[in-house]
Amino acid sequence: MNNTELESLIRTIITAQLAPAEADPCACNAQGVAIFDSVDAAVCAAHAAFQRYQDAPLKTRSAIISAIRKGLADGLADLSEQAAAETGMGNAADKILKNQAALENTPGIEDLATRALTGDEGMVLFEYSPFGVIGAVAPSTNPTETIINNSISMLAAGNAIYFSPHPGAKLVSLQLIAQIEAIVFKACGIHNLVVTVKAPTFEATQEMMAHPKVAVLAITGGPGIVSMGMKSGKKVIGAGAGNPPCLVDETAEIVKAAQDIVAGASFDYNLPCIAEKSVIVVDCVADQLIQQMREFGALQITDPQQIAALREACFQKGAANKKLVGKSPAVILQAAGLPVPAKCPKLIIVEVAADDAFVVIEQLMPVLPIVRVDNFEQGLQLALKVEDGLHHTAIMHSQNVSRLNKAAHLMQTSIFVKNGPSYAGIGVGAEGFTTFTIATPTGEGTTSARTFGRLRRCVLTNGFSIR
Repeated sequence: MNNTELESLIRTIITAQLAPAEADPCACNAQGVAIFDSVDAAVCAAHAAFQRYQDAPLKTRSAIISAIRKGLADGLADLSEQAAAETGMGNAADKILKNQAALENTPGIEDLATRALTGDEGMVLFEYSPFGVIGAVAPSTNPTETIINNSISMLAAGNAIYFSPHPGAKLVSLQLIAQIEAIVFKACGIHNLVVTVKAPTFEATQEMMAHPKVAVLAITGGPGIVSMGMKSGKKVIGAGAGNPPCLVDETAEIVKAAQDIVAGASFDYNLPCIAEKSVIVVDCVADQLIQQMREFGALQITDPQQIAALREACFQKGAANKKLVGKSPAVILQAAGLPVPAKCPKLIIVEVAADDAFVVIEQLMPVLPIVRVDNFEQGLQLALKVEDGLHHTAIMHSQNVSRLNKAAHLMQTSIFVKNGPSYAGIGVGAEGFTTFTIATPTGEGTTSARTFGRLRRCVLTNGFSIR
């Protein structure tokens, strides 16, 4: 930062601090920052902040991202515990890992690579520029992780953000948004680059989607909320449903496959949309796989009556029982009237038919169905059927490269994990960046800063080349 930029930043901060509260016509809350009484006030404040932010250099964006990473690091454990307690879903230990991945492994401005083409006729420059105010909907399953991840990506791309948190995660979400806003202001001197309302409701989300100053919608949630966003007439980056199958063939390293599957399917009590929701295994290695999964902490239910009781508890009216979503195996066993072992299992596994509700319905619970097939080809066709064209996530364990390639080609999922736990697909314990907005219905896939930028083309004619 040069002297001119430094002087400008200092002047901005001092002016903002000395300005009277009534100077901001959009602010309805006591401080006039971050959390507002109305959607209109919040969006207007974010839009005013964006108009200032768009003139800031890339160094400012970089400083903001660095400040967020540093400012939130020490509080991730408390944040995770609050999220688990308020939502009643998942567990704090795994949420810490998810929040940490979002904070440390979400790309910043480095994701906004500039490209240039030169030739005899001139030069063409391709660069990403911000959209404006992004209306971002966060889910109850990953409330803080999504807010951290989207804040870094969207601010890196130069946007302001209106967050619409899930009402079931209201308290922890508002606390986090206020904290991020304070960090951002301290880093750049601009208030209200990250805002929300005091009472996040379905009606407030609808109002935000229709607001003329919201340029883009980024929706991380179920099919219903994504569909609502698609009707807004705005550009939508929508993360929809998933039902990831895990295919295991006879060439797989069975011990590692079993360990990875248990780890992935039990992670945060199966809340992540990328988690293994079913296992499709070639019959000749099925017994070995199941035995190894038991060694790694899975509890197998074999009695048909107990499986029926489990099914009845986990599903209501053809959908997952919301009261059991993201609950521990112990709670699910109790709800089904089944005995709970002295040592609580990491995962519940059941062998079922291919058309069982456990297989075809995404339940978001640590209950993993296992289906036997005769061979790889049969397994692949079943995996395609189970994934149902959602283009979300699939996992496969095999040492046959041609089979891995064939499955990856045919599945056409946004994430395809080979020989690893599902969470490797979002950069947890593996290569690649982290994201919690996987835009499958709208086609963006794993989102990052460039997803939230408009690719612009600037052309210089009459030749510009030093070759």
